[in-house]
This record gives sequence, C-alpha cells and structure tokens, in this order.
Amino acid sequence: MCPIWPLHLIILYILALCPLWVLCQSAPNLIATFLPDEISVNMDEYHYVNVTIQGPGMQAGDQFTLSTTNEHLAEAKWNSTDQLTEDHVQKNLFEGKVRVSGKFLGRTNVEVKTWRAGQAFPVNGTLPVIVLRPERVIDTIFVTSVATFVSLIFINFGCAMHWPTVKDVLRRPIGPLIGMCGQFLFMPLMSFGLGFAIFPNDPAMRLGMFFTGVAPGGGASNIWTFILGGNLNLSLAMTSISTLASFGFMPMWLFSLGQVVFRNAHIVVPYQRIATFVIGLLVPLGIGLGMQKWTPKIAKFMVRILKGFSTTLLLFIIIFAIVTNLYIFELFTWQIVVAGMGIPWLGYSFGYFLAWLCRQPHADSLAISIETGIQNTGIAIFLLRYALEQPEADLTTVVPVSCAIMTPVPMTCIYIYQKVKACFVNRGKHKKMLEEDISPRGDSPQPAIISTADLYGKSNKGLDVIDVKPDVENSGVHPTGVSVAN
Repeated sequence: MCPIWPLHLIILYILALCPLWVLCQSAPNLIATFLPDEISVNMDEYHYVNVTIQGPGMQAGDQFTLSTTNEHLAEAKWNSTDQLTEDHVQKNLFEGKVRVSGKFLGRTNVEVKTWRAGQAFPVNGTLPVIVLRPERVIDTIFVTSVATFVSLIFINFGCAMHWPTVKDVLRRPIGPLIGMCGQFLFMPLMSFGLGFAIFPNDPAMRLGMFFTGVAPGGGASNIWTFILGGNLNLSLAMTSISTLASFGFMPMWLFSLGQVVFRNAHIVVPYQRIATFVIGLLVPLGIGLGMQKWTPKIAKFMVRILKGFSTTLLLFIIIFAIVTNLYIFELFTWQIVVAGMGIPWLGYSFGYFLAWLCRQPHADSLAISIETGIQNTGIAIFLLRYALEQPEADLTTVVPVSCAIMTPVPMTCIYIYQKVKACFVNRGKHKKMLEEDISPRGDSPQPAIISTADLYGKSNKGLDVIDVKPDVENSGVHPTGVSVAN
C-alpha cells in the first residue's frame, strides 16, 4: 500500500488542475457594454451602436468578432477597428462602433468573442435586437383600394338584393340560425382544438388560430356565394346578422377560451373596428337598395356587371395581397399550411353538412357553407396587433394570412368545375341539336309519289283526281305513250 495513501489522490488532482488554472489565468475576462443597450431595426435597414469592452487580460493583437444568435434575422459588422493595440491594453478599454442590419422579422442577440492564437474566448454582455416590418406606402394603397372596391361591390349587392326574399329569410331564420351555430360555436371550438394539435408548444401561434376562428364572417362570402350560384339574399342576411352578433360572441370567447390559450395576453376587443365593418357593410347596401327604387336603369346595369366585377375584385385581392406580403412566405412551414387549410376547409364541410342535415336546398346549403368557412381575417390580424408586442404580432399574423390564402382554393376549384361541366353540357346539347336537324324524323310526313296509273287508272278509287287531259296535238305523244308521226 502507498505510504502516503490517500494523499496521493489529492496530489494527482492538483497536478491535473494546474494547467487548467494557468489557462484560466491567461484567458481575458472582458465585459461588453452597448449603447443603446437594445435596438429595434426595420427589415432591410441598419442601425449603428457604440460598444465598449473593458476588463483585465487584454493583449495586443487580440481580435474581436461579432455574431448573432440567428444570422437569418440580423447581421452585425464592425464599423471601426476590431483589433487591440498597446494603447487599448494599457487602458484596459476598447471602444468601437457596430453596424447592425435587419434581415427578417424576429428577435436575436449580438455577441462578441475574442480571438487569440486561433482560440475564441467569449465576452460577457450581448445586444438584444428586434427586427420589425416597416410601414410601407404600398400597404396603405392596398388597404385603401380594397376598401373602395369592396364598398362598390356591396352597392352592386344592394342593387341585386330582393328585399321580399330577405324578409322571408328573417321571418323563418332557419338558414341564419344554422350559420350562427357554425360560425360562433363550431369555428371557435375547432380552431381551439386544432391549435393545440398543430402548435402544442407555441401559445402565440395558437392565439393566432383562435383569433381567426372567433372572427365574424368575411365580406368575400357574399361574392363567392353569388359567383357559385348560391342564395345571395340569404348570404347577405347571414353576414349582417353574423357581424352584429360578433359584438357579443367575440368577447365571450376571447375572455373564456382565449385566456386558456394565452393567459398573459392583454386582450382588447376591437369594438371600433367591428363597428366600422358593420357601417361599411350596411351603408353601401342601403345605397344599392336606394338605386333600385330611384334609378332602376342604373341598378339593372350594376347587376349585369356584378359577376364580372366580383371575379375581378377577388383576383385583385389575392394577387395584390400576395405581392405586398411576399416576406410572409418565409415563415411558412407545414404546420402553418395545415392551419391555413384546416380553418376554412373544415368550416365549409361542417356548414354544408349541417345544412344538409336540416334539409336545406342546395343554394341555401352552399351559402351557409361559404358563410361558415370564410372568416374576417382582417379582424383577426387587428386582434393580434393589440394582444401581442412586436415582432410577435407580425409573426403570428402568418396564421390568418395563411388562412386567407387557402380560403379561396376550394371555391376556385368548384368554380372551374362548374365552368368545365357547363362547357361539356352545352357541347352535348349543341351536338344533339345538329344530329336532330340532319337525321329524318320518324313522325314527319313523307312526300307521296303518285304514279300515272294511279292518276288515270281504275286503281284510284276513293281519290278525287282532277281530270287532266293532255294536249295530244301539241305534244305529239299519244296517251298510250306511243309517239305520233306528223
């Protein structure tokens, strides 16, 4: 046994730790201080920050490098020298300037490291960076133009509305009641459960889904109902009732299940935004109804151009929205795509199935289905802007944006199917008409061929035949058929 046991174990540990202790003594112990200590920078823009590094262990020739925890969001570069000199070592102080460039939405940190003889040593202190989306002129143009065109389209709807039919709908509100069950019962519960299934560890994204599910029906539902041949009067009545009912149903869901989704969110119900939407819906409808009464000729013209104008408006909104928000596609993942498809598509299916169970006609079932599936994503985005700070507010709007992009897909497929089917049906009818014109009809009378024997013989009994005597003298032909020589 070793005579110094167990002291030899302690000696071995000390000998092993001595090189590490020497290295630690030679490593710099530096602290970086940034001014300002936190910055917000817009995408594709940059911001300058002053940095001060001080502490013992500096050596001439040491080099500072910059990096961000997420290079996709922001980039940091020196705008001054990044190498220590003897003057820095004597003062134990380094001062420089950093240029931080925003690349994409999100939060990241700028970190500093010291490089010495090919080895990196971390510097204490980081700079939090928030990258935001700038307010652009094209966004204002898009919102203004869409609001103007939607107002015009609702004037057209007012011209096309048949008020006695709307009164009948309100007297027997079976369709609106079915739509409200789908809009304010199924959609919130479905978006709540689907959000937990798709984003189990991301409460902000779940909040984005839930806000989309509790929003009232969108104005595009009336346009699609008209284009696809649904009951427009029922759709307009349901949209008006749904929007008015949202004043009560939205706060109920937001302050119940909304608190479960995201307990720390300071939710503010946008009553002013909803009221503006109601006014923006009812005033153009009233103008259209007035045009029916006082300017019937102009109203008829507005109805004639309604379908083409509606289709053009939908294409304009879809294309312009994609062009102005191209950046949002970088946030798309399979979860975002599934969430965008699930909210409207499940709403379409449930609305039509519930209407079918209640034995509603196809035109009414189609209107109820579209009204249930199409959500007012603008109100959902507005709610997120109030409930969350930036950039989380912009990041979570990817859910209602995805929903808005996926919403018209089934409707577009149905529209194309209707057009293709109509082409084949019309082609078949045209072909059948041609065949009927060419082929003889069995019930049509055939021209009778009467022989000479029937005219002059005894076989024509029962027929009143005019006695026609041929001019033998001039014809030179005997009645028996033998020619007579002059």
